Amino acid sequence: MAGNRKGKGSGKTLAVSLGVTAAMIAAGLFWMDGVTPHVVVTRVCKPLLRLICFISLGLIAGQIIESTGWTRYLAKVAGPLFRFAGLGDRCSAAFTTAFVSGVASNSMLYGFYKDGSISRRQLFMANFLNQFPAYFLHLPTTFFIVIPLVGKAGLVYFGLTFTALLLRSVFLLALGHVTLDGEKEGGAEVEGKEPSAKGLQAVTEGIRKRFPKRVSTIITWVIPIYVAVFFVHRLGFFDFMNEALAHLAVSRIMPVESLSVVVLGFTAEFSSGFAAAGALLDAGVLTVKQTALALLIGNIIAFPIRAVRHQLPRYAGIFSPVMGTQILLIGQFLRIFSLTAAGVLYYCLVP
Repeated sequence: MAGNRKGKGSGKTLAVSLGVTAAMIAAGLFWMDGVTPHVVVTRVCKPLLRLICFISLGLIAGQIIESTGWTRYLAKVAGPLFRFAGLGDRCSAAFTTAFVSGVASNSMLYGFYKDGSISRRQLFMANFLNQFPAYFLHLPTTFFIVIPLVGKAGLVYFGLTFTALLLRSVFLLALGHVTLDGEKEGGAEVEGKEPSAKGLQAVTEGIRKRFPKRVSTIITWVIPIYVAVFFVHRLGFFDFMNEALAHLAVSRIMPVESLSVVVLGFTAEFSSGFAAAGALLDAGVLTVKQTALALLIGNIIAFPIRAVRHQLPRYAGIFSPVMGTQILLIGQFLRIFSLTAAGVLYYCLVP
């Protein structure tokens, strides 16, 4: 009976979510210039459908990993480091999974948290450490875009971003060792059966029980937040924030005349910032050091805004809206702090 009431409550919440979304789209079509049915279909509906499909596949992948017993094997890869940090084998398994799918990894973490296997602090810390596999997951694409455009300065840029990644990873492991040691079951090994074909029934049962509820919750939050972010972007809020931060950096942090070109290039599109930097480097306007620092500053300023714009719906869907927003913002703060530290060290130590 309670289950039926809960199901009805979830259905009502989803109906309200879709109603709010429909109202936002109708308001956009009526009041906003340039928002047409074609734009809504191509720029909202199709990307949103693709996002939900990827999240759903990630949820299924995470459920398969848990149900078949592969969690205990994945946990062994980074197990010693994660036990040192008080995070344990479950977080280690999610970390290893993040090298393949960030969505599956986050789904596993949230599942562990809801089951009471890890604490809220362990969930946050493990997600922040997942920036390490995420870096390598996207590295092949970014590397072959950046190096042809900026050459040696691109190698320096990757060196700086990797240094920042190591700095915050070491910091998080040390912080976890001091603050999380012995919390929940962080030090306990993952229990589970051997991976085998017999896990098919467990997989099917796990997906049948958990997937509909999880995907319904995700749809409830992802759809309205994604649409809201789209309209906020159309109103120019993100462009305004990026330009304001870019001008602040140019005038107060690094008075390089051409820095604004690079930073503003990042705000427009990922590769355009590197293209602008490469053009200035080839023209002799910027040195290799100045180019690398300009790229780093562009990364610091533009990428957190882009992360909020693109990742907030996903995080709000997988986690709760409040928790997802907290994780995203704190993670970006740690990223900015470590990138700034790496840039300052490079600026001071390299002539």
